Amino acid sequence: MPTTPAPVTTTPDSLSPAAPTRPRPGPPPRPRPRVLLAGTGAAVTALLLLVSVGTLLHQPLLIPPLAASMALVAGAPDLPLSQPRSVVGGQLLSALTGFAVLAVAGPGLWGAAVAGGLALGVMMCARTPHSPAAATAVIVALQAPPFWSFLGLLALASLLLVAVGLAGARAAGRTYPSYWF
Repeated sequence: MPTTPAPVTTTPDSLSPAAPTRPRPGPPPRPRPRVLLAGTGAAVTALLLLVSVGTLLHQPLLIPPLAASMALVAGAPDLPLSQPRSVVGGQLLSALTGFAVLAVAGPGLWGAAVAGGLALGVMMCARTPHSPAAATAVIVALQAPPFWSFLGLLALASLLLVAVGLAGARAAGRTYPSYWF
């Protein structure tokens, strides 16, 4: 009676040494002191400027999503998430998404959750990925800020972050942005 060989199963332990393996990713390298100081200085400067302008205008400009945006711009300027198109466009599109959900659902947690998720889809469609901006949609859907003043202040704040990011990159000897639009 013919016998059928048992199926061969392979486990990670039984792979041959000749099989190509990927190196395990490790943490990023330590930044050069100049890059570290310039990035940190740019982030602190930008956030203090947001507080200063907000104080002069009697409007809060320092909202958590903008602090996260500045962290990306100063700390990872090469990422698509950090480019001016994504920072400014992503923030504004997410705010508009938040206002759209607010108009349909009213302020509240359920609408805020929908706004945050929809904002991601809108940014993906517009090719302006910027994850901190999803939180801007959530803030809009929760707090129902005045439309025009919020959008104007958000545009001003986003442009300020990009400008300070540009200055910080120059001080560090880095290139920012990789692209504008």
